[in-house]
Formats: sequence, structure tokens, C-alpha cells
Amino acid sequence: MRLNAGLVSIVFPAALAAQSPAAHDSTGVMAVFETFTDIFGGRLVDAFDSIPASRYDYRPTPVQQTIGYIAQHVEQANYEQCSGLTDLKRPRTAKDSLAPDVKARWPKDTLVARLRASLRFCDTVLERLGPLDSPARSGTLLAFETDLAEHYSQLSIYMRLLGMVPPSALPRRQHTVVELPASAITPYVGSYQLRPGVQLEVTTQGGALFIRSSTGGATVELWPESATSFFVKEVDAQVTFTRDASGTVTGLVLHQYGRDRSAPKAR
Repeated sequence: MRLNAGLVSIVFPAALAAQSPAAHDSTGVMAVFETFTDIFGGRLVDAFDSIPASRYDYRPTPVQQTIGYIAQHVEQANYEQCSGLTDLKRPRTAKDSLAPDVKARWPKDTLVARLRASLRFCDTVLERLGPLDSPARSGTLLAFETDLAEHYSQLSIYMRLLGMVPPSALPRRQHTVVELPASAITPYVGSYQLRPGVQLEVTTQGGALFIRSSTGGATVELWPESATSFFVKEVDAQVTFTRDASGTVTGLVLHQYGRDRSAPKAR
């Protein structure tokens, strides 16, 4: 099956606003914000994770921020902006009150783990946000998305100067298709709750597995690379199905943009 290359979010189809009536309501708009949080948040984590710890004190010129400083700054900005959207409060410890220059010298693993935690906090906020019915709320969301994109751009330049390739410029991981009998994929058929108001519908046709979002967009084939892991050819996305101790399918995990989204099976 061939699809327009412009459909950049087929499995996680928030970017299909022009092609899906549902995307014109507040649920569809929120899905767009969540998708771009995944894109730039995931790229930032991948970028920080790929830079050697020994280069976290690097900055192109003396007046610019070090890589370590950028990491702690993005973490703090995520909490500040997402906290402004909700009554949900971030977990705090004494370390959070330390000066930015002190945090910038924390070990790489600490900085990356804290950045991941701040993005998970924002994920929770966005999932609970409800209808997008306020210009102020829209402005805060735009500022949050812009901040992620701006700092990913900044970090990409640093990586280029260090002779590294930013995550968004890397080739896709290659996959090998395996053959599975129809009996192996039939248990995966069903509806999976990705977030409130958004389900992923998994179906079979002609002995193959397909997936589509309830918000609209294309139906695409899931190609098996193991008994539980599948990938999409049209975009860089993978799906892993989960089972309980008895072998019953309990959900799936969507791997896209460097993020992992769990979706329990609803039926």
C-alpha cells in the first residue's frame, strides 16, 4: 500500500487535521500538540543521550550555554510551562532549588533522566487538560512546543559542530519481516485506549494486521518482526503488544518519535 509521503503521523495521526473532520475539534487540536511534544521532546532526549558525557561542558563560544546547562534549563522550562496549564504539581526535592550552574554540572545520566521525567509530567498534564477553550491556554501550549523545537535546533547545531549527526538526520532503523500465521495475530484485534478520546483500532484482513486511529487518517499495515513486535513502513513507528501471565493480550506500546506510549486494550 502506498501513501502520500506528507502523511507524517499515520499511526499517531494528529497531523492529519486537513483530512480528518475530528481533527477540527478540541480533541484533534490537542492531539496535534501532543504529537509535536513527542516529536521534539523525543528528539531532545535522543540528542542528549547520544552526546558523550565528556562533552557536556562543551559550548561553541564562551558566552553560550553548555550542553549540560541546556539540559537542566529545558527540564525546568518544561515543568514551569506545563504546571501553568493545570493544578497538577511537580514532585520537588531540595536539589530542585540548586542554582542552574550547579545543575549544569550534574552527571549526564542524571540530567537525561530528569529531562525524561519532566516530559512525562507534561504528558500527564496534556492528557488531563480537557477541551482547548482558552486563548491563554493555547498560547502556553504554543510556547511550550516552540521552546522544545528551539532547543532541539540549538542542540543540533552543537552536535554538528562536534562532528555528530542529530537524531532527526539519522537513517531509519532497518527491519526484517517475519512470517506469522493468522492464528498468531488474531488475538491482537481490538481497540486500544491511547489517551482519553483516542483509540487505536487493530484489525485483520487477508492474513495481515492493520491499525488506524479513531481520530481519522489512513489505515496502515503492521508488519511483523517478531511474534509481538510490528513496524510501519510508511513512517518510523513500531508497535509492541503486551500479554499478561496467562497469555491474554492486555495492550500495546506505540514507539514513535523516540517516545513510548502505552495503550491498554479496551475490547
